[in-house]
Amino acid sequence: MKRADISIIGPDRKGIVATITNFIFENQCNIEEVSQNVVNSTFFMNIKISINKKKFDKEEFNKGLGKEAKNLGMKSRVFYDEQKQKKNMAILVTKEDHVLIELLKANKKGKLNVNIPIVIGTTEILQNICKKHKIKFISIKDRKQGLREDKILKILDENNVDFIVLARYMKILSPKFVWNYPNRIINIHPSLLPAFPGAMAYMQAFEKGVKISGATSHFVTVDLDQGPIITQEAFTLDTTKSLEEIKNAGRDCENKALIRAVTLFVNNKLECRWGKVIINKN
Repeated sequence: MKRADISIIGPDRKGIVATITNFIFENQCNIEEVSQNVVNSTFFMNIKISINKKKFDKEEFNKGLGKEAKNLGMKSRVFYDEQKQKKNMAILVTKEDHVLIELLKANKKGKLNVNIPIVIGTTEILQNICKKHKIKFISIKDRKQGLREDKILKILDENNVDFIVLARYMKILSPKFVWNYPNRIINIHPSLLPAFPGAMAYMQAFEKGVKISGATSHFVTVDLDQGPIITQEAFTLDTTKSLEEIKNAGRDCENKALIRAVTLFVNNKLECRWGKVIINKN
């Protein structure tokens, strides 16, 4: 049985849910989960479907759904998870390089089994790293969040991106951006969430004198650092360690946790159900 995720976004109005769900049923698909919300008069709906049709034409389904969405003034996206097809992974970065370097090295060695068509940064600081690995790099420097994110979404569409990795991307994403890629944005946070969310996590750990710290990879949601946890890596420390020593140990955990999360995702081992990640060991 094939599965797919559908994202519907646009101005709120009557009839959206009925029109989209009817289209799904008419195409012999079952709805397994639906989540929806309205923020600032913008409607978001994400739908998980299973496909029962033996001869299912993806292009025909996408085209039909796009037409229905367009008639409602909405935009649709469909993501299919297929075992034999390599996923396209985009990476978003700012200034820190250790996670980006680790991802590119792992992919070069064949550990990730993904295509990386694009790396997008808010500065050009990490451009040479991508150049060394022969991966396209684009910098988006717009300070206004809406303009910056619209440009990034357009680039993602042009590169047929299946999922996004935030490699220490130090910008908060808007609800509109997040809902375009439901459970398809993987972040790495430098603490064992739910402890020390937000900025300066290592500093918080240092000041609190914690004995165990680490890193958490999680799916991004509209709530900062509250998304479903995928993997975690930990290290022990004592009060004699400096802040820089904590950061160095933490960076190693960040790399390990994120690589493991990406590997699980690209191999279709992750299933997110009602806010909790289930790892399929089969």
